[in-house]
Amino acid sequence: MSHAAEPIADFPPANHATFQVERIYRQPPAKVFRAFADQDMVRRWRVEGDGCVVHEFTSDFRIGGREVSRFSFGDGPEIRIDAEFQDIVPDRRLAFAYRMGMGANPFSASLTTIELLPSGTGTRLTYTEQLTLFDGSDSAQGREEGCRLLMESLAAELDRQG
Repeated sequence: MSHAAEPIADFPPANHATFQVERIYRQPPAKVFRAFADQDMVRRWRVEGDGCVVHEFTSDFRIGGREVSRFSFGDGPEIRIDAEFQDIVPDRRLAFAYRMGMGANPFSASLTTIELLPSGTGTRLTYTEQLTLFDGSDSAQGREEGCRLLMESLAAELDRQG
């Protein structure tokens, strides 16, 4: 007698991917790190944006601390991100696990590591995400493109800070 689970035809399998994005910033690692640690800066570059309505944003930036974002684009559905910080090394690295969903239904979970290394007078940021997609509503390519847009938003925030 086989105990193997039978696949469910209308239930998509989990899809796994890893991607990495690198970006050089003109500012030194301490200033780039601050953009991840300062709640007001994070909200501006990562959650607020053209056509985005922020319903909730909280951040407890410490190992074991949580960050919650709830937002929507225009009249679109509410997106929710629940993150927990796993590792924080000031001015060098942070790692967090996060779940992303539409309303109460999660569609992905990720482990993300951000490393900051001096590059001349600036910083080389390396963003690595290990991603699990649950329902086919998102793609690794789409997530990577979104990450690249966020890295540009971070650059604009850093430039605004001087």
